[in-house]
Amino acid sequence: MGALDGIRVLSFNHFLSGPAAAQHLGDLGADVIAVEPLTGAFQRNWAVANRYVDDTSVNHITTGRNKRSIAIDLKSPEGIAVAKRLIAGADVLMENFRPGTLDKLGLSEPEMRRINPGIIYAATTGYGADGPYAKRPGQDVLLQAMAGLAAHSGSMEHGPVAVGSVPIDHHAAALTVAGIIAALFERERKGVARRVEVNMLQAAMDLQGESITAWMNGADHAGPRGSEGMANWFSPAPYGIYATSDGHVMISMSTPPDLAKALDLPALQEFSEKDGFDRRGEISTKVCEGMARLSTGEAIRKLGEAGVWHEVVQDYDGLRSNPQVGHLKAFTEMPSRSGEPLVMLSHPVRYDGETPPVRRLPPALGGESREVLAEAGYADEEIERLLADSVVVQSDKMRTSS
Repeated sequence: MGALDGIRVLSFNHFLSGPAAAQHLGDLGADVIAVEPLTGAFQRNWAVANRYVDDTSVNHITTGRNKRSIAIDLKSPEGIAVAKRLIAGADVLMENFRPGTLDKLGLSEPEMRRINPGIIYAATTGYGADGPYAKRPGQDVLLQAMAGLAAHSGSMEHGPVAVGSVPIDHHAAALTVAGIIAALFERERKGVARRVEVNMLQAAMDLQGESITAWMNGADHAGPRGSEGMANWFSPAPYGIYATSDGHVMISMSTPPDLAKALDLPALQEFSEKDGFDRRGEISTKVCEGMARLSTGEAIRKLGEAGVWHEVVQDYDGLRSNPQVGHLKAFTEMPSRSGEPLVMLSHPVRYDGETPPVRRLPPALGGESREVLAEAGYADEEIERLLADSVVVQSDKMRTSS
């Protein structure tokens, strides 16, 4: 059972943010039908690090669970007719194409509402439905550059850096889910069917809400990044990553006197809490010197004894042995069709202490085309004709390219 049981979602999504949002809805019980082209959606045929498990793209593993797939030729009139039949029975339609793409296929929002006045239309775009940048490619690292995330990451000494993941895509997905659930709630209460719009530019800005707001309201800053070991421009020293003799440790919010005893740095005793802001560089430089003399093990012991908030900097392998990750069951591992293990991030929210289960592994391309068409009211002979004419495809293939 799930909060969205009985809600049907059509996902005309590709790449990451849209499919990830649809997956969250599927985790909550919605019947999510991924509407794919005959060659498969992008994330099915392209993989981060070119990694496939049992011929399944890791991108499809990331975003494909708890969905069914139907593959339709949307360039054919019959394919559009199939799509319209599916729209008639849906609660939500999601898409993350460039603005106007579905309009050109004859699936404009007004046409969808003519077919189904109660449908919630959710569009995720790079920059919004209109405006001077509406047609630009909305890709995560490009938005990191435009929205200040890259400029505010890294150090003043070494220049801006891109965040080594795709946080904007994932945040846009979360915002899309929140918008859709709010729209479903309003439709239930008031009978209003909304258009939900999320754009990655504002998602990127919202992701930086604290620092952007401080900057726009006149907070003191020497530059957009931290210097001399500081993680950012707005926190008091010694907030940042510091090298030990054999690794790195993140030090969080603490005062200079806290570090004086822990790192045997008596010079820090003279610095006040206010100096943490006003004399960031001096403090951070002294902490760098103190940390460099210690191994990681020695550093975390001393910092822990002094009550200084800290954490060892680890890569993703550290998550495998992290006891809290294990306690939370933050990974779900299931066998693929051939028995190879598929490792997925679990749904990140608990409900009464329980994580929603994985009901379906990422589907094959058009793996459920027949059953979806039957549920839409097509007779068996109609379904077989659509398959024979390649208007739709049913397959057991995980991708069409190799």
